[in-house]
Amino acid sequence: MIESGRPRFRRRPGPGRLVRLSPVILTVVIASLAYTTPPEMAFSRLLPAAPALAAAMWPVLPTVLLGTVCLILMIGLSLVFPDLGTWWTAAGIIAVTVAAAYGSHLRLQRERTLFQVRLVADAAQQVVLSPMPRRFGDVAIESLYLAAAAEARIGGDFYEVADTPYGVRLLIGDVRGKGLPAVGAAAAIVNAFREAAYDETDMVSVARRMDASSTRYNAAFPADGATERFATALLVEIPHGGGHIDILNCGHPPPLLLNRGELRVLEPATPSPLLSLAELIGDHYSVDSFEFAPGDLLLLYTDGIAEARARDGEFFPLTSWMRRQPPTPPRELLTALHRDLVHHSRGRLDDDVAALAVRMGEP
Repeated sequence: MIESGRPRFRRRPGPGRLVRLSPVILTVVIASLAYTTPPEMAFSRLLPAAPALAAAMWPVLPTVLLGTVCLILMIGLSLVFPDLGTWWTAAGIIAVTVAAAYGSHLRLQRERTLFQVRLVADAAQQVVLSPMPRRFGDVAIESLYLAAAAEARIGGDFYEVADTPYGVRLLIGDVRGKGLPAVGAAAAIVNAFREAAYDETDMVSVARRMDASSTRYNAAFPADGATERFATALLVEIPHGGGHIDILNCGHPPPLLLNRGELRVLEPATPSPLLSLAELIGDHYSVDSFEFAPGDLLLLYTDGIAEARARDGEFFPLTSWMRRQPPTPPRELLTALHRDLVHHSRGRLDDDVAALAVRMGEP
């Protein structure tokens, strides 16, 4: 599972070290200029800038030490050039160093708080996106998750796979909204699927239990404002032995099926109601069957993929992109999708992204 919506690059030690050492470099440059230029140019007055810069990247103690070094340098320069206005500059260095130390302390506190929040977010996300096996018999499955906000790493997209007595059942969906409320709604749906997938003989009953769980959660934790919280969902059942797949689509983007270079968009004949809306528009669910032969590649995805935009506003051409893909294992397909999606959006996703790639093994 991939968990970042922005490309990850291997860090090069050179530039990173230069940035960390920039306050020291700045101190050396200012002191050198103050010593080698005429006193009238007064480069020594720039020394308070060094501890101010250090506060943005250093802990408190090194920041204070650098301010002390700048103060000593200023006193030393005053012995060489008596008319530098030493006391005014020294007072500025002391004041800036104290403020920089306090700013460094606050920054470290915020970083520790953010780290704890990320741990909580990761734990909450694991409830929804639990690790799953990559193979269920002849069915190979890979998952992809990209968070729109790398700081949050959490959202309302969800998926799950269960190997049941009735076949391999897959779920993918998207709760309207973001943050912890959306994650709570997604967890209610996924937990209902995890139970119902093994208990119910047909997917219509599974969908009804998911809708009931989502409705109960929304009643207990209402959405802010007048808008209703709902979710799109897609249920897929692959019978043991393959041959075909059954799909129940609750307002979700239709999956794509790649068969020997030909792409099919598996649109439902009759759309089923979105989760949490069955009471309003009726719980009339329909199941569609499609051929699913060995070697076929099935892609389930959330709307964050199709709606990913480039800088010029162009949407990611998912259908044409999928049509160009060669027969490939699910892991390689999602790796390519991750790469091209981040490249298309320049690493700036507007919505969370989830995808499942499924392939039936060759006989």
